[in-house]
Amino acid sequence: MTSVTHPQTLQVTNFQDLVATPFQGAINAIGWERELIGDFAELVAKITRNGNVTVVEQSQLLALDLSEQGQLARDIILNDWKLLEAHGALPVLNVIEYYDRDEDFPFFPTDVYSFHVDRSPIPTATFLCTYYGEPSEIISNAQCVQKILVPEIRAALKELYDGAEDGFEAFLTEYFFDLHYQPLPNAQTINLGLGNLWRLAVDHPDSPVLPCVHRAPIEKAGQLRLLMIC
Repeated sequence: MTSVTHPQTLQVTNFQDLVATPFQGAINAIGWERELIGDFAELVAKITRNGNVTVVEQSQLLALDLSEQGQLARDIILNDWKLLEAHGALPVLNVIEYYDRDEDFPFFPTDVYSFHVDRSPIPTATFLCTYYGEPSEIISNAQCVQKILVPEIRAALKELYDGAEDGFEAFLTEYFFDLHYQPLPNAQTINLGLGNLWRLAVDHPDSPVLPCVHRAPIEKAGQLRLLMIC
C-alpha cells in the first residue's frame, strides 16, 4: 500500500465514509486507505485469461482452487464487490496484460493511458482499486491543461475536422478529445497505491468539484494487473 497525501485527495478508514464523504473544494479523490492481506498474485496466476483484458466473474473466482492466502485475497475482492453492488455500482474485475492503444489519431491518443476524466449525464463517481500490479495514477487539475486548449493541438484538430465551424466543439465531444489532459511542466503524478479503494469525481452536470484527472499506468513487462473498476 502507498500512502497518498495531496490537497486534492482525502483518506478515510471505512467504506461508509468512502461513499458518504462529499467532494468539496479542491478534493475530488477520496480513498479508503488499507493494508490488504492475502496472495493476490496467486489469484492472477490461476485465473484463465482470454485476451489482453480479461473480465473475471464472481463464479470464476469462487471456482478457483486456492491456498489459504489466496482465499483471503479472494474474500477481500468478493467483499468489495458486495459493498459496491449494495451501493448501486456495477463492479468489473479485470486481469490486464495491456489495454488497446488508440491508433485512430496518432497525434492525440484517447486511450486510457492518456490523462483523462470520466463523464456522465447523471450524478455518479468512478470507483477503482488495484489489487496487484501497477496502480492507477491521478494528477492535480492545477497541474494539467485540457489538450483541446493547447494551441498547436487545437490547430491540428481543426485540420482533422471536416465540417462547419459551428460544429467543431461537437466534434471534439463526439470523439472524446475534450476529456483528455496534458500535464504541465514539472507536474507531479500521484500514485494511488495498491489495495486502496478510491472514489473519483466525474464530470456531470451537478458536480460541485472539478472531475478527477486520471490514467492507467504503463504495465511493467511481464507483469499483469488485477483491477476492480466501476
